[in-house]
Formats: sequence, structure tokens, C-alpha cells
Amino acid sequence: MNIPDYHEIYYKLYKYYGPQSWWPARSTLEMLLGSILVQRTNWRNVEKALTRLGDHVHDSNYFYQIEENELAEKIRPSGFYRIKAARIKAFITWYRKYNYDVSIVQQIPHDKLRSELLSIKGIGDETADVMLVYAFKKQAFIADQYANRIFNRIGLDVPSTYRSLQKVVERDLPNDSLLYQEYHALLVEHAKIHCKVKPICNTCPVQTICEFGLNKLGEFRG
Repeated sequence: MNIPDYHEIYYKLYKYYGPQSWWPARSTLEMLLGSILVQRTNWRNVEKALTRLGDHVHDSNYFYQIEENELAEKIRPSGFYRIKAARIKAFITWYRKYNYDVSIVQQIPHDKLRSELLSIKGIGDETADVMLVYAFKKQAFIADQYANRIFNRIGLDVPSTYRSLQKVVERDLPNDSLLYQEYHALLVEHAKIHCKVKPICNTCPVQTICEFGLNKLGEFRG
């Protein structure tokens, strides 16, 4: 089997699933909050927490003024709610330096902005990159657990760390912010529908280039 590149995987997924038009949010602030709330939980729980916040999800100053304990109670459905409340407060304090203006933040060079985001307590590589890609329109591959699982099963030589995988993938991809947005969403969708912990290979759109899938196909035919 010829080992595919990351660009080929993207196009196969895109052809099968179509555009995902992520991130699911009605405003930039809601997207940013969601990227913190989704840590260590699923999106259903995030939606419950966002619903409890109501229209406040579009008001940055609300999150600056609200007491941390009160915020924690409002986002309780997201799990680890006290930790996440502290992280939201820390993020909002940083965001306030730029007058909560996404257009100002978007002017910050990529590396400087990423470094600033990582300096916020509770913002790690994945959350920082989600913010970069979906809110601040920067180019970054989100090398999360789904990407790791899918690429490993396909048979690629996947680096062991988040940053090293990110750099390897980015070398294969064009400088296209929309592509990075779609790629992450497509990998998540693929991991939910086909490349689950217990994968469904017989209808998988990348089975013909997947080492794991081809082996399963061989077992079935044998």
C-alpha cells in the first residue's frame, strides 16, 4: 500500500462528509467559551452549559464581572466546572487587554498570539490552536486525540508529541485557514462515525488507504 499524505486524507474525508462549517457558535465569544468548556467532556454537555448562560455568551464584560463561584454553578453541566470557571475568568482577563475586540487580536502575529494564549492558566496546546483557527483566523493543525488515532490506524509514522505531529502535518498542507478549520472538523466527524474506539471499517471513506482498514477487509474476505 502506498502511504498517503495528510493532504490526500483531507480530500478523501472532505469528498465523503462535505463541508462541516465549524465552529458551532453564534458569536466569536461563544466559540471561545466553547473551546474551554469542551475540555474533558463531550459537546452535549457544553451545549447544556451554554444554554444556562443564555444571551450572556455574547457579552464579554459579563464574564469579567461575574463572580467565579456563580459562573461555576452556571456551567456545572460541562463538568470540572470550578476549574473551567477559573479558566474562563483567566481568559477573559487576557481578552480584556484587547477590549474584547477580535479584529485587534487577529492582527497579532501567529507565534506571539499562540504564546500569549498558552500563558493563560488552563489554556494548553489544543485549546490555544482551536482559538487560533476558529476565532482568530490563523493557520494551525489541531493535533488532537482524534487526529492521532486516525493517522495511526492509516499507518502513518505519527510523531509522539502534539507539537511534532502538528509540524509534520502542516508541512503537507497549503496556507489556507479554511482548510485547517475543515480538517479538524472532518477528523472529529470521522472519529465519531467511523474511526471510533471500536472502528467501523466496512463503510469507511479512507479504507482503501488505511492499513488497519485493509487488514480488516482482508480478515473479512478470508
